[in-house]
Amino acid sequence: MKGVLLVNLGSPDSPNPKDVKPYLDEFLMDKYVIDVPFLLRALLVRGIILRKRPEESAHAYAKIWWDEGSPLIVLSERMHKKVEKLVDVPVALAMRYGSMTIEKGLQELHDKGVTDVLLFPLYPQYAMASTLTILVKAEEIRKKKFPNMKFTDVPAFYNKPDYIQNLADSMKKHLEGFEYDHLLFSYHGIPERHIRKTDVTKSHCKIDGSCCNTPSPAHDFCYRHQCYETTKLVIEKLGIPKDKYSLTFQSRLAGDKWLEPYTDVEIDNMPAKGIKKLAVVTPAFVSDCLETLEEIAMRAKEDFEANGGEDFLAIPCLNDDDEWCETVGNWINDWAK
Repeated sequence: MKGVLLVNLGSPDSPNPKDVKPYLDEFLMDKYVIDVPFLLRALLVRGIILRKRPEESAHAYAKIWWDEGSPLIVLSERMHKKVEKLVDVPVALAMRYGSMTIEKGLQELHDKGVTDVLLFPLYPQYAMASTLTILVKAEEIRKKKFPNMKFTDVPAFYNKPDYIQNLADSMKKHLEGFEYDHLLFSYHGIPERHIRKTDVTKSHCKIDGSCCNTPSPAHDFCYRHQCYETTKLVIEKLGIPKDKYSLTFQSRLAGDKWLEPYTDVEIDNMPAKGIKKLAVVTPAFVSDCLETLEEIAMRAKEDFEANGGEDFLAIPCLNDDDEWCETVGNWINDWAK
C-alpha cells in the first residue's frame, strides 16, 4: 500500500526558552546543518550558541506566535488537510526537528498498512541542511523501525512548471495595488562550503557567478543554482524587467563565508539608492515561519523604514494556497498511479 510523508522544518513547542533550547540543540547539532566534527560542533553549539540564543530566539518566536500555535506548524497542518482531500492514499505530516518527528509520521503510515512511502521534503531547492538531512534521517529510522518500507523521494521542484506557476500567481495576487520600486527575492543562506560539498562533479562549483549558468550535473544538487533558476523562471512568467529585481540570501551564522549578497545589508542600503517601496518574496520556504514572519516582515521592514524606506511588502509563502495544494495533490496522484 502506498502513502506519503510530507516533511517540513519544525518548530519549538512554545516560544518559551525551555522549549526553544532543546529545539535549537537538535537543529544546530545536526551534522548537515553545522558540518564540522562532533566535538567542535558540541563546543560551538552547547558551549557558546546555546548560552544566549534560546532567550533571543524565544523572544523572536513570541513575536510571531499564533493562538493556534507555531505559524509553521499551523500552516503545514492546513496544507496537509487540503492535500489529504485531493488524493486517494494516506498522507502524514512530520517535521525534521521538534516533537512532530519523522518517526511518528512513519508510524502513522505504518499503522495504516503503508509499505511504499513517498518522502516529500517541503523545500523547493535542494540543500544539505534541508532536503538531505530529511532523507538521511528517514532512512535511519526506516532501517531501525520499518525495514519493510520502501522509500521514493520527491526531488527538488524549484523548476517544475506548475510550482513556478503557483509561485508567480501568488506573487501577482499579493503585489496587486502595490507600486514597488524593487522586488527582492530573499533565499535562506547556507555556507559556501555546502555548495562545494554537494557538487557531484567535485569540480564544477566555483561560486563565481559563471558556474550557475553553465549546464552541469551539479545543478541537480546545487542550492545556489536552483535559487537563481527559480528567480529567473518566475521573473520570465511575470515579465518583470531586469532592473526591477534582485536576489539575496538571509540568515547566517558568524565565522563562515555564506552565500552573498546578504539580505539585511542590501535592504539597509536600498533607500539611499532611491528604492523607497520594496516588496520581498521568500521562495526557499513554502510555509511562513520565523525567517519570513519575524526576520523579513518585522525586522527587515523596521530596518528599511529606519534607513529612509517608505513602503515595505512581505509577500506570504504559498502556505495552504488552493492552487499549490492542488499541485502537490497532482504530484502525489501521478506517483500513486
